[in-house]
Amino acid sequence: MLHVTELTYRIGDRLLLDRASFAIPTGGRVGLVGRNGTGKTTLFRLIQGEVAPEGGEISLPRGARIGAVAQEAPSGPEPLIEVVLAADSERAALLAEAEQADGLRRAEIETRLVDIGAHSAPARAAAILHGLGFDSDAQRQPCSSFSGGWRMRVALASVLFTEPDLLLLDEPTNYLDLEGTLWLYDYLARYPHTALVISHDRELLDTAVDHILHLERGKLTLYRGGYTSFARQLAEKQALQAKLRAKQEAERKHLQAFVDRFRAKASKARQAQSRLKRLAKLEPMAAVVEDATLGFDLPSPDRPLAPPLVALEGVAAGYEERAVLKRLNLTILPDDRIALLGANGNGKSTFCKLLAGRVAPLSGDIRRSSNLKVAYFAQHQLDELNPAGSAFTHVAALMPDAPEAKIRARCGRMGFPGAKADTPVSALSGGEKARLMMGLAAFGGPHLLILDEPTNHLDIDSRSALMEAINDYDGAVILVSHDRFLIDAAADRLWLVADGTVKPFEGDMDDYRRLVLARAFTPTGASNLSSPAPSSSRTETRRAAAERRLALAPLRKQLEAIEARLERLSGVIAKIDEALADGTAFQKDPAKASELAKRRAEAAAALAAAEEEWLRVSADLEAASG
Repeated sequence: MLHVTELTYRIGDRLLLDRASFAIPTGGRVGLVGRNGTGKTTLFRLIQGEVAPEGGEISLPRGARIGAVAQEAPSGPEPLIEVVLAADSERAALLAEAEQADGLRRAEIETRLVDIGAHSAPARAAAILHGLGFDSDAQRQPCSSFSGGWRMRVALASVLFTEPDLLLLDEPTNYLDLEGTLWLYDYLARYPHTALVISHDRELLDTAVDHILHLERGKLTLYRGGYTSFARQLAEKQALQAKLRAKQEAERKHLQAFVDRFRAKASKARQAQSRLKRLAKLEPMAAVVEDATLGFDLPSPDRPLAPPLVALEGVAAGYEERAVLKRLNLTILPDDRIALLGANGNGKSTFCKLLAGRVAPLSGDIRRSSNLKVAYFAQHQLDELNPAGSAFTHVAALMPDAPEAKIRARCGRMGFPGAKADTPVSALSGGEKARLMMGLAAFGGPHLLILDEPTNHLDIDSRSALMEAINDYDGAVILVSHDRFLIDAAADRLWLVADGTVKPFEGDMDDYRRLVLARAFTPTGASNLSSPAPSSSRTETRRAAAERRLALAPLRKQLEAIEARLERLSGVIAKIDEALADGTAFQKDPAKASELAKRRAEAAAALAAAEEEWLRVSADLEAASG
């Protein structure tokens, strides 16, 4: 379907594509991956002919239709269903012509309308809109009455409705909620033509595509399988490359040593010359260079608080006396990991603001643990950053009495080392702004961390780093995300925000996916998202997991203290060994040398005891973890 040969493109002095080549088979569903800024969106623009390459060529079958989401969301007075139907320009033109045509031409038009499924198009358009979150009433509303994010969904629905021969999607889940994302996974997995999707969503790349196209250092490599298969193949390739390079370097050193030793010796001159020729023919292999992924700074609270952190009894929350959520009877424990499910507009953000104290309850009682510190992160907060400021100035405002060295050290922990800390916010990428805002929100080591869509603008490696930071964080977490991989990896309790309230969801993400898809394929859309039949075993498992983590916290702290002691004792022994290493210490100062030897023996005994204690506590922790 798509053939790219020796493609070269640069922006200024920066080479984005360096004689890159690949071919996508007809009907292939391909995920395009690579770090932010490597040129993925630029490749899409090249394929669509919006920019011209410096060299190489892009070829498609004659007459192939390319479809991509419009950069500007539709905003006219037409109903949503009409906006989507109008995206099929051939159908619209034929229907308009059919009103005036007669005789043979009318028959030709009717035949063509049947061929392109024009008469079933309204039902198909409605199904796509419904899957993306628009019920039958919303589909009849004017497009201009919706916000920008919802209108981008209409733009996505329009391109999906046209079913182009080559579908290009650039981060399609960024403006979807979890429910729309789950529907899109299923839709793309069944897409009847060729699709090329830029995505940092690992679940999409594992469930909806059959190839991965990797863009790295200007080169494009196609791998068969989903993202998990790609990651394994890439690791194996890098390991083999490193092994071959080490072998080549050893051979190079051996040949060079022979040449250096015998070049001037007449009897060995011929052998030396042959080895020089061999050296010249050894093509240098590129070293495996892995781009470092900066971590996230989510400091744990200094001291845990007694449970519960927050208890809600009969609470209602909303705005200006209008209740969005009612009948909230929930408890949050110090070590909870809770993901909020539910379509956009059901009240997830309102619930987060209620917990963060940014929205006051309209009624009911909220009890918070004394000295509770809450960190709240949401995408809209990025606008609160001072565009003229830098990471350094933002952190300095939270550390008014600290010396510059400490402020810069904290900036480095947050992912802004060295000169990066002085970069103006206006020059930062979306992911860097999110990293900064998240670090500022969690600056004081909160007991409760609320993250509302934290993965927008983050690439796959950064999302993995965020997942690790959440799992290393010792406090409670409330998570809203359309990234199923993050939910599966970082949350073990699910709460459903639906029907004007928040309740525990007695199931897992597979159960929820089935419910979402069942609702999406219900023509009336009347089925509500609710928990499946209660499973006592699942409920007990989740509750036991939360209680177990709470019980394990002291063992983990004890293990960390022992590890710090082991490191300290090892350092003491190393310094003593260094002092005694020259062998003359006993001659120069026998008394001091004897004292050092005695201290070393004591440190070694303490180290052995600490190691025994580490083994015992590790075994206890492993046994308690089950």
